[in-house]
Amino acid sequence: MIQLAANSLGFDTLQTRYLRGELRPTVLLEQLLAHIETVRRPEIWISRVAPDALRVQAERLEREREEYGARVLERLPLFGLPFAVKDNIDVAGMATTAACPGFSYEPGRSATVVEKLQRAGALLIGKTNLDQFATGLVGTRSPYGAVRNAIDPDYVSGGSSSGSAVAVALGLVSFALGTDTAGSGRVPAAFNDIVGLKPSRGLISTRGVVPACRTLDCVSVFALTVGDAWRVLGAAAGFDADDPYSRELSMPGPKLQGYRVAVPDAPEFFGDEQAQAAFSTALAYLARMTGMRIERISFAPFAQAAALLYQGPWVAERRAAIGKLFDEQPQAIDPTVHRVVAQADRYSALDTFNAFYRLATLRRKAEQLLADADFLLVPTAPTMPLQSAVEAEPVARNSELGYYTNFVNFFDMAALAIPAVRRPDGLPAGITLIGRCGADHLLAAAGEAIRAEFDLVEPEHARPRSSYQVLGEPLSTPEPRVRLAVVGAHLDGQPLNGQLLERGARKLCTTTTGAGYRLYALPETEPPKPGLARVADGGAAIEVEIWEMPLRHFGSFVAAIPAPLGIGNVQLADGSQVKGFICEPWALSGAHDITSFGGWRAYLANRTI
Repeated sequence: MIQLAANSLGFDTLQTRYLRGELRPTVLLEQLLAHIETVRRPEIWISRVAPDALRVQAERLEREREEYGARVLERLPLFGLPFAVKDNIDVAGMATTAACPGFSYEPGRSATVVEKLQRAGALLIGKTNLDQFATGLVGTRSPYGAVRNAIDPDYVSGGSSSGSAVAVALGLVSFALGTDTAGSGRVPAAFNDIVGLKPSRGLISTRGVVPACRTLDCVSVFALTVGDAWRVLGAAAGFDADDPYSRELSMPGPKLQGYRVAVPDAPEFFGDEQAQAAFSTALAYLARMTGMRIERISFAPFAQAAALLYQGPWVAERRAAIGKLFDEQPQAIDPTVHRVVAQADRYSALDTFNAFYRLATLRRKAEQLLADADFLLVPTAPTMPLQSAVEAEPVARNSELGYYTNFVNFFDMAALAIPAVRRPDGLPAGITLIGRCGADHLLAAAGEAIRAEFDLVEPEHARPRSSYQVLGEPLSTPEPRVRLAVVGAHLDGQPLNGQLLERGARKLCTTTTGAGYRLYALPETEPPKPGLARVADGGAAIEVEIWEMPLRHFGSFVAAIPAPLGIGNVQLADGSQVKGFICEPWALSGAHDITSFGGWRAYLANRTI
């Protein structure tokens, strides 16, 4: 039996082998089952899908492959990818425990996110261990055992989504679901040297997820690469009317030229010099990236908001989630978890409203600090404690780990945790990119670029890479959009295309105008631009790209267009009309007529010959 390595479960590796006929889901499944037994980490799992049921899943996938051939990935984008879910996420026919046997129940329906992933062809292996009731960042607060770190078992694995992260890191699954309220989808990623994607709240449905703090919770994704995590998000995201916190979000595209990055002016590491050295080295390499601008900002409002999560009335949400069990069976609850949740009794309704006012003030200060930044970059965790240190001071050590994570959902932000330069002692060290709500795609593109930089520095720790093409476009949203005909410097890959991407535009197709147009190369424009003009006689069809942009960004796009260009109506070859670039007639006098080339790309190609 072939022993699996984590890298062999990367999405591209597995699916390429499937399509070539080198591997079948049933064969992979048997290899996985053997590998899980070889690894001997029973504390990772709370329950596993029975082998016979797994084989039924795999056989069903093979029938799909036989029927659809190479097109199976169009129908099932996650075809044959094994995954696990944190055991506070419902799977029909399997107990949901939230790491508390006294709380256990068996749902009749899987969580929305599980249903969507299975419909996309993913192969569910089992349910993973966690800090009980998702209350903790250490991975040790479970009656099913402390989940040992994948890199060095003497250290904590991070929580609360400990089992999910370690399962990915050890090559037991291709990806796994966690949840993230205070950092549970990010800290375990950092400690186990993998990617943790915490999407904008409401992007993935939380129906069928046991809440920690219902107003803050979101489902997170662990994977080996940013591209793999992004593909899971693409399959999992979408509005769900059955989830009162689900919402439709607009998502801008990535930047093409550099990033403006905010970092804390005095980062805190709680005396961990190894973590401090790793972060300093990472920043030094980032500063050398083309177009990267790093600005130091005060971290005070972020840290003050982070403290509110466990030192404010939001702990009452955790009490509400546990329900009657807290009062009727306190012995069933982990002592540290009980101690944390019991703080709910300290707070009144008056305290709650005052805390909300305080949070609003801190959020406004944070927004002002980040006004000119594309994203905030922080250490994912300030330190990486030994299990023995957490056993000695469970609350204090846990609190330290939330320093860079607790505020993110409070401030309604998206985050992406990626492996960075390792610490001098060889342990992993992660960084997290944190952006505005809806910045998920921007963070993914930036994270992939940064990972490539670190791979050059530490090739021995390099993970599989994902190309921008794998990341694809921002996730589609149902908001009103406007179609736009692009003819020159805004074409895909041209110098100004980023102005479209940054506004969440997506390319629909390449076509031509009607036959009544002429194209001119405008003199003295930078970057070079053409002018499109409709004429009464002697016109031709000119190649254009049709892009679709959220209507709410259209005004800012038009405002940035310099004279003599503007936006008007352009007739396409099929007779329809869309908004598009036109040129004022006065600017065409003396301009070079390039209509005979049929389009701007052909003209540029001829000009460089």
